[in-house]
Amino acid sequence: MSRQLITFQLGDQHLGVDIMAIREIRAWSPATPLPNVPSHVRGVVNLRGVVLPVLDLRHRLGWGVTDPTARHVIIVVRIGEQLQGIIVDAVNDIVTVQTEDMQPLPDMGDAAAAQFLDGLATIDQRLILVLALERLVERSVMADAA
Repeated sequence: MSRQLITFQLGDQHLGVDIMAIREIRAWSPATPLPNVPSHVRGVVNLRGVVLPVLDLRHRLGWGVTDPTARHVIIVVRIGEQLQGIIVDAVNDIVTVQTEDMQPLPDMGDAAAAQFLDGLATIDQRLILVLALERLVERSVMADAA
């Protein structure tokens, strides 16, 4: 069995997300900040009449804060019943990963990023960190944004 991933970059890191969760990829547009939201929530943007929360993925993973520029991209994903935007540096390509090529995460103690990952895949000598989207969003944030 296989699964298709869209791969993208955050700095030098290559990550992937299941292609079935992707709704669209759009150019960066500034988000309107909201009060009293977690620091990784950059705000909201209007997506054809739908208010879309935008998450700073780099910050959520504990890798610093994104300083968005025109070269950044927002990947619109469906997490549960909610559309969310995640800020990434660049979208790379679509890859097919065979189930046997997926590897579990090594025990990394309580590394912040580990809780948001499904596993690892090696594609063309690149290590791809596979995101577990449902773990990126805290339940209270999803309920408040709905």
